[in-house]
Amino acid sequence: MPYVLVRHKVADYTKWKQGFDQNKDRRKAGGTRGGKILRNAHDPSEHIMLFEVDDLEKARQELQSEDLRQAMQRNGVIDKPDIYYLEEIEPLVM
Repeated sequence: MPYVLVRHKVADYTKWKQGFDQNKDRRKAGGTRGGKILRNAHDPSEHIMLFEVDDLEKARQELQSEDLRQAMQRNGVIDKPDIYYLEEIEPLVM
């Protein structure tokens, strides 16, 4: 299963989340299957999203689009996002 991890800081989580939720259909059309939003316990402005995706190249194209960059700015992203394209090696069993 491929994954995409995005880390960035936001000025206001509520404003950012509203914009994020409005793009649900776009993420789904881009092959996102779902994921998680995490917050840094020591810096509440820093958020990490881990998405399961169908295709890393399709995800890369979407995440590099000018339209998405502008939407992130409108929604209050206040730094340059770090984006990682990941492939699962093996699950961890406890």
